[in-house]
Amino acid sequence: MRRREFITLLGGAAAGWPLAARAQQAGERMRRIGVLTTLAADDEEAMARLAAFLQALQQLGWTGNRNVHIDYRWGAGEPERIRRHAAELAALAPEVILANGTAGVGPLLQATRTVPIVFVQVSDPVGAGYIASLARPGGNATGFTLFEYGTSGKWLELLKQIAPSVTRAVVLRDPTQPTGIAQLAAMHSVAPSLGVEVSPVGLRDPDEIERGVAAFARGANGGLIVTAGALSLVHRDLIIAQPARHRLPAVYPYRIFVASGGLMSYGTDSTDSYRRAAGYVDRILKGEKAADLPVQQPTKFDLVINLKAAKALDLDVPATLLATADEVIE
Repeated sequence: MRRREFITLLGGAAAGWPLAARAQQAGERMRRIGVLTTLAADDEEAMARLAAFLQALQQLGWTGNRNVHIDYRWGAGEPERIRRHAAELAALAPEVILANGTAGVGPLLQATRTVPIVFVQVSDPVGAGYIASLARPGGNATGFTLFEYGTSGKWLELLKQIAPSVTRAVVLRDPTQPTGIAQLAAMHSVAPSLGVEVSPVGLRDPDEIERGVAAFARGANGGLIVTAGALSLVHRDLIIAQPARHRLPAVYPYRIFVASGGLMSYGTDSTDSYRRAAGYVDRILKGEKAADLPVQQPTKFDLVINLKAAKALDLDVPATLLATADEVIE
């Protein structure tokens, strides 16, 4: 989605009190929603996700300039900034807050245990202590999970399928987040059966990524796996450049990596959870409680393969793998 199109869709939803005044004059009550995203305001993926959310809200009858005001905060992958924005949104006391990822939801729940929160892109909300159970969240948060940690093992399996000679894999993960640690652990559990040695590299800053991958690439028969999280998206242009520079086959968690030149991705449709989240926001605005709305898990995972990237790495993609792909980019 182009930035201009997103801003047009955003429209008056992000405007201020003059809109509330017009809504009151028209006899409608202006409702207030908070949105905390861990990505930057000009990030293409963030725009696509929020556009899906806003479009679904409109279909449910919530329209900027008329009956809804949305306060946005953009974390840009910076933990301190995310914590500050979480506190700001909680202080505004909106009727519901949409938040993505463990990096965003954790600080929000530290800031408020009363404002309803609808989360997306969270892998283990029970283990993180955000909810009591998937069926009965019990607190002020509910939403949509990203995947089970076992999916991380699938990335390693796919890497071995597309590049059978791989015996070493470098895993880019955020060591400061429980999800990054758990995703790496899931890969360690399947690595011996695949004959692959797994090594972690942090995602915290560009220098860490470049140094870690360059050092790893000095060995033979290597491949790369990128875990899901805010920092992998924030640094994705740099990350995509590493396999091309060092001739490493790579597997990613989001389609946007492959659309931008990466080799292969396996994961959920990141915009779908935002569309579904609009339904929960609607239900909360109409009086339902987050505690009573069950957390929903993804039901579909997409495999996307970029044949141009495969050719650049001199890889022959197995026909069996192509047959199972949901999308092939040529």
